[in-house]
Amino acid sequence: MHRKLFDLARANAGKGAPIRSEVEGDTASLYVYDVIDSYWGISANDFARALGAITAPNISLRINSPGGDVFEARAMMAAIAEHPSTITAKIDGLAASAATALTLACDAVEIVEGGFYMIHQAWTLALGNADDMRTTATLLDKIDGVLVEGYAKKSGKSADEIVAWMKAETWFTAQEAVDAGFANSVTPIGTAKAQASAFNVAAYANAPKALTEKTPLIDDAARIRSLARLGLYERTAQ
Repeated sequence: MHRKLFDLARANAGKGAPIRSEVEGDTASLYVYDVIDSYWGISANDFARALGAITAPNISLRINSPGGDVFEARAMMAAIAEHPSTITAKIDGLAASAATALTLACDAVEIVEGGFYMIHQAWTLALGNADDMRTTATLLDKIDGVLVEGYAKKSGKSADEIVAWMKAETWFTAQEAVDAGFANSVTPIGTAKAQASAFNVAAYANAPKALTEKTPLIDDAARIRSLARLGLYERTAQ
């Protein structure tokens, strides 16, 4: 269990993209398309710098992330909350674990059709004696408490319901995320520019098959042979 955070970050090294932004009219788009981590992916420092440079009155925070470091995500939340622009989170594929924290600080949340939203209890890496482990467990309880408060405030659900969802590592489809109160609307697939299945989510216990099962490769050679035979049959019949 204690290796999951490390395994998640390492398994997704190089699968994402650096943070970037683009502006069109009065709206800027800021892309978080990677693990949230200061070493393996997008750091809070890079995020805050990119967000702070945006002066457009409207910002689309485009998210496709398998999660990562909860403290980095909390720092990103603070940067979002302090920014004067109207910020809409647009989940273009996946918002899992720490990535969902970013959505909590936004003015509105949209999730693409076919996207996923996942919440669970906090993980960490720990070494030491029994006292160290008890201290770590207490810290994790406090982190979970903060997360429960944020999810409950966003969704309007009871703390008990949020706790149950987190313990179960609950994956919400786009419509389920809206029904649960985590997102405001589902957007058509054509508006997104990312795939949730781009990331390795094997570290999670309940990841949907849609994210873990790859589409079988088509045997192009067999297809070409079939087409060649069909052409031969057509020529013979003439």
